[in-house]
Amino acid sequence: MEKESVELKNEKEIKLFDKYSFIDVVVNDPGLKNIISLKPFIVPKTSGRLSQQRLGRERMSIVERLITHLMIPGHKGKKHLRTSKLMSGRFYTASNLVNNAFDRISKDGLNPIQVLVKAVENSAPREEVMTLLIGGQRIAKQVDTAPIRRVDLALRWIAEGTYQLSATGKKADQALYEILEQSAKNQDIAFPISKKIDTERQASSSR
Repeated sequence: MEKESVELKNEKEIKLFDKYSFIDVVVNDPGLKNIISLKPFIVPKTSGRLSQQRLGRERMSIVERLITHLMIPGHKGKKHLRTSKLMSGRFYTASNLVNNAFDRISKDGLNPIQVLVKAVENSAPREEVMTLLIGGQRIAKQVDTAPIRRVDLALRWIAEGTYQLSATGKKADQALYEILEQSAKNQDIAFPISKKIDTERQASSSR
């Protein structure tokens, strides 16, 4: 009996927050398959163990990367224009926010992890603009976006969109739920989708 109980314990599925399954979660974008990590975690917290490793973000769970972006929602682009208040650097506050938003998604009969992956895929820009200094003149030039930067930009815009929507009076978990749902459906009203469209439009005009 003891051996059987040990075997059942070892075979127990690892679920995010002990609720959400990683099984059957699929990354459809071929350029992001090696960048979006779906390694099972109960609590997605590596405590910075991957930060000193080259391309350590590739092995960090996509859920943990979302949480770390939500910890600094006051940023707009490269500037910190607004105060982040209680979210600043508080991992478990941001983790509870994601957990509550995922609970709302699961009530719709969907896997929250798959919704997050789909939202990142739809929000990740494929090209952007960089400024080159040629002959003393600054010229905007279209460049392809690296896969790891595509994911970082998508997560940053999801965090910014959540912060802006919550500033209108909505609860933060409701705001994150709406941003993820709209982005997963590729709706233009979602902040990450609109940012992606604007970025690719600027790149298209700079070719």
